[in-house]
Amino acid sequence: MYIYNVTSNVSDAVHDTWITWMKQEHIPQVLSVGTFYEAKLTRVLIEEEMGGKTYSVQYRAETREDLDRYYSQFAELLRKEAFNKFGENVLAFRTELEVVDVYSVTKQ
Repeated sequence: MYIYNVTSNVSDAVHDTWITWMKQEHIPQVLSVGTFYEAKLTRVLIEEEMGGKTYSVQYRAETREDLDRYYSQFAELLRKEAFNKFGENVLAFRTELEVVDVYSVTKQ
């Protein structure tokens, strides 16, 4: 399994619009292309010196091929759409993770 993580620092000026757009439009659009089977939207709890709020979206793909297909067919267009809508008010960086093992505890 692969995780495509997008961390975004969102200025207060566009925060409410951005979070609504992410939940109602962007994340559903990314999932609709068929390369990811799940997404988690989380807020980073550390306050940034630059201000704003920071979020992470973790998109999960079954295979490396799925992730590569996302990059080759969809990523550029979706990134441009986000930049055109929010510009420098949202600063994002991306990380790829490969899941090596998963461990869990059974709740009693």
